[in-house]
Amino acid sequence: MGTTFGDLLRGHRQRVKLTQEELADGSGVSVRAISDMERGRAKGPQRRTVEALAAVLQLDRDQSDALVASAKEGRARRQVTVAPCALPPDVADLTGRERALGALAEAAAGGTTSVVVVHGPPGAGKTALAVRAGYRLGSRFADGCFFFDLRGMDARPVHPAEVVHRMLLALGVEHPPASEAERSDLYRELLRERSTLLVLDNAADEAQVRPLLATGLGSLVLVTSRQVLGGLSAVARLGLDVLGHADSVALLGAIAGRSRVAAEDSAARDVARLCGHLPLALRIAGNRLASRPKWTVAHLAGQLADERRRLTALTAGDLQVRTAFEMSYRQLDGKAALVFRRLSLVPGATFTPELAAVAAGMDRDAAEDTLEELVDMSLLDTADTPGRYVFHDLVRVFAGERLAGEEPDHEDTRRRVVSWLLGAATTAAGFFGPDARTGSSGSLRGREDADAWLAAETGNWSGALRWAAADGAHREVLDLATAVHWYSDQRGDGATWVEVFTAGIAAARALGSVRDEAVQLNFLTWTLCVLQRKPREALALHDQAWRAAVAAQDVVEQGWAVHYRAASEMRSGALDAARVSAERAQELFRRAGFPLGEQISLSCLALVLHGLQRYEEAAGVHRRLVADVRSGALDIAPVLRDEMLASLLTRTAESLVELGRWSEVLTTAEEALGHSTAASAPGSTCDARHLRGLALLRLGDPERARAELVVADELATGHRLHRAGAVLEVLAEAHDELGDPEAAARCRSRAAESRSADR
Repeated sequence: MGTTFGDLLRGHRQRVKLTQEELADGSGVSVRAISDMERGRAKGPQRRTVEALAAVLQLDRDQSDALVASAKEGRARRQVTVAPCALPPDVADLTGRERALGALAEAAAGGTTSVVVVHGPPGAGKTALAVRAGYRLGSRFADGCFFFDLRGMDARPVHPAEVVHRMLLALGVEHPPASEAERSDLYRELLRERSTLLVLDNAADEAQVRPLLATGLGSLVLVTSRQVLGGLSAVARLGLDVLGHADSVALLGAIAGRSRVAAEDSAARDVARLCGHLPLALRIAGNRLASRPKWTVAHLAGQLADERRRLTALTAGDLQVRTAFEMSYRQLDGKAALVFRRLSLVPGATFTPELAAVAAGMDRDAAEDTLEELVDMSLLDTADTPGRYVFHDLVRVFAGERLAGEEPDHEDTRRRVVSWLLGAATTAAGFFGPDARTGSSGSLRGREDADAWLAAETGNWSGALRWAAADGAHREVLDLATAVHWYSDQRGDGATWVEVFTAGIAAARALGSVRDEAVQLNFLTWTLCVLQRKPREALALHDQAWRAAVAAQDVVEQGWAVHYRAASEMRSGALDAARVSAERAQELFRRAGFPLGEQISLSCLALVLHGLQRYEEAAGVHRRLVADVRSGALDIAPVLRDEMLASLLTRTAESLVELGRWSEVLTTAEEALGHSTAASAPGSTCDARHLRGLALLRLGDPERARAELVVADELATGHRLHRAGAVLEVLAEAHDELGDPEAAARCRSRAAESRSADR
């Protein structure tokens, strides 16, 4: 017998007169593996393999020990020839990825073969993460770390057979088998006996990866890809997102100099934001600063601020953000590329398949399938709200570039998107107000759907309004601004409504409609007074609204102008003047035959009485108004009736609070809550909960009071309501009563912040 493991194995097999096939059947080791061992291609099999062979060969103890020792010597020789780590250089300034590295370490500690797919958008730093993980975890893998760039974005990605061949050479196989099938068998056989870390970087798709997933006990395969690779089974997935704000600035500092970046913190944050917090973009920005020491950070921020040149500015040597995106874009088929480009026309941050279908000119299902394809390619992401999608900021800029380059005449498509958004918003707003629409309209099954759509699509329809105003689509702008007034009474943000009604005023003037101008001026006066809490600005605008209403000879709009004057005077502390204006508004509404206006102006008069500390009179007026609304005297939609009752009852309860009649406050607020809930009116619901909590606290039930006030706080915070400070003050009292001074202190601190913000 010779001295190599292969010689020993062949001699023992021939001695007991077994063929390779018979030895394979008895030991469970493949014929090919036995052949490779005997020919010296596999010089050092694992101990368990040797013991399985020895049992069939009927070796005595000395013979078995000799065979095991020979295999061990072969493994030692193999380890000398195979590099323990074949990873590319580490990125020293990798930032913000500790959580992801922890997840990979956990996968490596499992004790069985783990396959992890790290996916994310172009430029997210997938390769850098995988390499850092390799260096950090490499010592856990006795048989080495191996790295292969699969070049998945190239026109001709690396074929799996090439990786197999290179891996066999790395494992010490001097003469790999001639056929691809034989090489694959040997690849799986050798890896099955080893503990390795295999990094398959930049994978194109599942078909490229599957043939390479044969690994042994305690091995780890890291696959990085721009695609999710959802077709791979039995794998873990780690989605790599952009960096957080602090980590983005930290990465800039690590590259360009920490003291330099810290000296211009505000500008550095601007650069991070304009880079979309994408690691590749931040790295390029940092390199540009490092290579131009005379630049300020603010100068670079100024360059990046021009969206048309942003991607060009994000170039440093051979690093380009645009190139990274182009590689993914080239992988798309014609339909997906068209959807991708046209999504850049969407005004808001997120969008639905319905809006994508409008932009692309296809049906909804086809659009949704294409959106999912783009998500799998990491060119889109799913938004926090299920059913909605979102662009990365820089990917959106790139999509806009491709649209301009490939579809220069795309303005008709933009107008279609804008028109659809404005029309849909106008329709949804029609579910609110005195003449509220009932039943269904398109995909909107009722008021709740309309409310949800308007809230979710605010960024899109307000952006469409902005573009339409600039494009001269005055009628569409005016229709929407008119439709949303009643919706704005309890919902949305004051700044949004200032923009909407300002656009409505401009549209009315462009169309030459003095009456519509008066309407929009009245809406804006109300917004400034009630939502923005700027009564003096509202009073200044009132004069314009009054003059327009008089010029239009519209008595109803004259009544509204005087009513909003009364509200503005009341909020600015001119209570006697407010009482006179409220009575005058009543008279105008009465003359116009508009009972709804009479009711609303009378409620304003009651609020003035409350301000004058005539609480009993104020409560009495509001109770009479409640009785009138309940009697059906007003011809208004049921939902508006609920909204009015909720508002009137909370105002009644507020006067009862000043009278200290806590049991009546509790029952009145309970009634208000029922109506506000039915109307889905968050402002009135918050008021009702607040008043119930206050009453319960005064009646000696702090536990139930706290429960009510917590809900009121959530509503005030979620809808950015001005009453948040008052709610928090009472909630602090409830915490005190329940012996929780720390919670009380937190509430008082938040209340102070809220009141400061209101000012």
